Amino acid sequence: MSKKGRLTVKLIRIFLLISGCIFLLLSILAFTTLPFWAYYGLATSESNIEEPPEVIVMLAGAGIPSENGLIRAYYTSKLALECPEAIVIIAVPGNTMDSLGDPQRIASELILRGVNPEKIKFANTGKNTRGQAQEVSTMLNAGKLSTPVTIVSSPEHIKRAVMSFRKCGFTKVSGLPAFESSLETDLTFNDKDLKGNKIAPPIGSNLQVRYQFWNHLKYEIIVIREYFALSYYKVRGWI
Repeated sequence: MSKKGRLTVKLIRIFLLISGCIFLLLSILAFTTLPFWAYYGLATSESNIEEPPEVIVMLAGAGIPSENGLIRAYYTSKLALECPEAIVIIAVPGNTMDSLGDPQRIASELILRGVNPEKIKFANTGKNTRGQAQEVSTMLNAGKLSTPVTIVSSPEHIKRAVMSFRKCGFTKVSGLPAFESSLETDLTFNDKDLKGNKIAPPIGSNLQVRYQFWNHLKYEIIVIREYFALSYYKVRGWI
């Protein structure tokens, strides 16, 4: 084998070794509560609502219908009903004149949940968090940047969203993380009641293997991705 070929093989082995160690570490951490607390920390470090918002900004996710779009709409409408005088800004790119476009579909969802349509406005040109923060700051103009603003978004996105809005001049910004809720029912079961073969070990009483481990792996990916995004925003001077 040539010298170049041996070097390539060596680099591949190093890459596989490092990748394997990282995967093993993440798998071990998934059996602990650290992934959840890292996820929770992104959601709560900048989310204290100290006074009722005069402006509620829903940072739309994947649109309507979608998992994160619907849950953000749920929390936005809930906050809007608690603060009926607040303006609700839907920050999502799209054609506001198209009744089947994302902006109008999200607005329809909010109206369905009881939000006053006269309080709904659109910020439809920003295509990332930075662009949305800039557009909303332009909409409110410099004289209103001290207005209490609450941002509704996915839990892991709250920290970056609040910091982005502060960078654009807002002085009273808080976040409302759209957390999912778990079933209150005990999901353990007796494997014998379900019959079937006995080749695989019973897991009815082991919620960690059935749910927690996999949820924590998901949290790890979400948290790692978000810290990369925070680092990029920091380098660009967006936060």
